[in-house]
Formats: sequence, C-alpha cells, structure tokens
Amino acid sequence: MASGAREEMQRRHTAQYRLRRVLGRVALYLGLIALSLVFLLPLIWMFSTSLKDDPQVYRMPPIWIPHPARLANYPEVLTFQPFGLYFLNTLKIAMPAAVGTVISCSIVAYGFSRLRWSLRDTLFFVCLATMMIPYSVVMIPLFITFKQLGWINTFYPLFVPAFFGSPYFIFLLRQFFLTVPQELSDAARIDGCSEARTFWSVILPLARPALAVVFLFTVMWSWNDYLGPLIYINDPDKFPIALGLNNLRTAMGRFTMKLVWPYLMAASTMTVMPILVLYFFTQRTFIEGITLTGIKG
Repeated sequence: MASGAREEMQRRHTAQYRLRRVLGRVALYLGLIALSLVFLLPLIWMFSTSLKDDPQVYRMPPIWIPHPARLANYPEVLTFQPFGLYFLNTLKIAMPAAVGTVISCSIVAYGFSRLRWSLRDTLFFVCLATMMIPYSVVMIPLFITFKQLGWINTFYPLFVPAFFGSPYFIFLLRQFFLTVPQELSDAARIDGCSEARTFWSVILPLARPALAVVFLFTVMWSWNDYLGPLIYINDPDKFPIALGLNNLRTAMGRFTMKLVWPYLMAASTMTVMPILVLYFFTQRTFIEGITLTGIKG
C-alpha cells in the first residue's frame, strides 16, 4: 500500500510538473507573439497606408484595412519617380561595400586572432577604440579627402572605405575565429600549407555563418544609408533608395501642394521588401552566425 501511494504521489507530481511546463511555454510564446506584433505594427501600418486613397489616410479613428484597397498606388509611384534606377544605384553601392567589408575584415580579424606577433593586443585595442569616434568628427576631413581625389558625386566614397575594414566586424570575426580549434591550423601547417592557404582553405570555410552575418549587415546598412549619399551625391540620376524616397516626398509636396502619404508608403514598402525577403531566406545562417561569434571571448 505504501509503495502504491508513493507511485500515485509521484505520478501526480510528474503531471503537475508537465502542466506547469506546458503553461510556462504557452505564456512564453504568447508573450513573444505580443512583442512581435508590437514590432510589426509599423510595417503593418505602412503596408495598410500604401493601399489607401488620400481621404482614408486622415480618417479618424484610423482605418487598418483599407476599403477599397487602391493597388494603383504602386505602379503610379513607379512612374512618378524612377525607383528602378534608385534600386540599381543602391545595389551598386551595397554589393561592393559588402564584398569589401568581408574581404578586409576577415583578413584583419585572422591576424588578430590566429597569428602571434608583438603589439597585437595593443593594436586590437586601438582598433576597437576607433568605434568611439563619432562620424560627425571625421565627416568633414573625409569630405575634403574625397573632394581632393575627385570622388564627389560618385559612388566611390560610399564603398571604397569598406575595403579598409570596419572595427565592429573585425571584432565580430575575431571572436568567431577564436572558436576554431588551433589544432586545425597546426595540422594544416604540418601538411605544408602556408598561412594564406590555411586562412583560405581551413578558416574561411568554417567561418561561413559569420561571414554571412557580416555580408548581410553591410548590405542592410548600405541599403538604409541616408547621410552618406546625402553628403557625396548631387546628381539625381545617382540617388540611392534613401535619397529617392526623400526626393519623392519633396517632389510630391512641390507638385501637389500636399504630402501624399499613400504614395510614400507604397515606395517605402517596396524599399523594405528586398531586405525582408533577404532576411527571411537567410535567417538561419544569420542567427547561427551571431550566436557562434559570442561563444568565446
């Protein structure tokens, strides 16, 4: 009898534990869903506004589901401004910047993490210290330098600096390279590999998640960059998307004497969609790379 009572009590405790665990997971997921909706609200509102006509935008209380939905906002805004050209100009900036960042930062991070040389840690500290310098401090010297090079009103100031490294991504890749076992590099040297061959054939294939994170971050930052093109580009035919959206806003205010929000939201939706699609298809690599770079200090 005593053993039967103990088994019954144990089953009750097990059932209660499982119930608490299930309820905890349900509460956790409900909380995550609620937080995700908070972050998604601006995107939902932007897409909803892009399908409205002008009177629906100013109606109170606000309308979340437009009726009728005006799909013509999308083709009309494409005819009002050359957004195809803006997309192409943005790609001309983002792709070279991403490639240059991956190449330069991976080489520098390899030197800071896998090679032993004097003043390595000191120079790495100096590299990290440069992140504390505000962009406003170097903005005018950079402009003067690029003007003397004849690069004003070109794409060069927006992607050439990427080939000289970024302290943040150097730190990110260094942290990842430190997680790669040193025995792999030693085995490669025993097999006769040079340092460059070890870097290319051993380290880089293992660092694909971290390199993907660097590439994606750089593409997103270049895609959303507004201040850089505003400083260096004057020709409207060379505007990237960020300047194109601002040009659309000012042009509509000038020709229609009012701010047409549906057109602006339609253009903004088309601007955001490539980044959302890119993240959707690469989110596993993206999250894996961020997770692995923080394993070892």
